[in-house]
Amino acid sequence: MVIKSADFEISAMNKAQYPKNRLPEIVLVGKSNVGKSSFINAMINKKSLARTSSAPGKTRTLNFYNINKRFYFVDLPGYGYSNMSKAEQEKVSLSVNTYLKNRININLIILLIDIRHPATQNDKTMLNYIKDTDRRYIVLASKADKIAKTKVSDYLKELAKDLEVDEDLIFPFSSETKAFVQDTWDVIEESLNS
Repeated sequence: MVIKSADFEISAMNKAQYPKNRLPEIVLVGKSNVGKSSFINAMINKKSLARTSSAPGKTRTLNFYNINKRFYFVDLPGYGYSNMSKAEQEKVSLSVNTYLKNRININLIILLIDIRHPATQNDKTMLNYIKDTDRRYIVLASKADKIAKTKVSDYLKELAKDLEVDEDLIFPFSSETKAFVQDTWDVIEESLNS
C-alpha cells in the first residue's frame, strides 16, 4: 500500500468520542509491551506517529490513526504490566469491551503476540474474547527479527498450536527490520476489499 497520509486523529474513552465517519477500522490488541505503536510506525514508514514508550501500560485510551483517509488503525490499551489502579483498570476494560462489542466499523482485529514467548493466559483470554465477537481476526507474531529466520516457521506452528488457531491465521512481523510489512499489508488490503 502506498501511504499518502497518516495522521493521529483522536484519543477516545467512549462512543461519543469515536470518529463519526464510516471508515473501516483495523484494531490492534495485545500486551502492553508487545509493540503495537511500533507496528503502526513500521507499517506507515514513519518513526514517531504512534508514540512508543519503554514503560508498559502508558496507553489508556483508544487511539485512532487515519490512514490515507481510507481506514483507521485503532490502538487499544494493552493488557498486563500496567501500574494503573484497580478503578482505572476497570474503566479502561469497560471502554475496550464496549468498543469491541458494539463498534460496527471494525473490519479486522490484529492480536499481537511476541513470537519468542508462549502465549500468556491473558493472550488466550483476549483471543477467546475476539472469537466471541465473530469479527475477522489474525494473530501477528511480533519481534520476529529476534529469532533466526530459519526458526520463524517452527515458532509460528508452536504458537498456532498453543492458541488453538489455524496456522493460516498467524503471520510473523518485525518493526525493527520491517520484515513481513508487505505481507501484512496484503492481509489488510484483502480484508478492506472484502
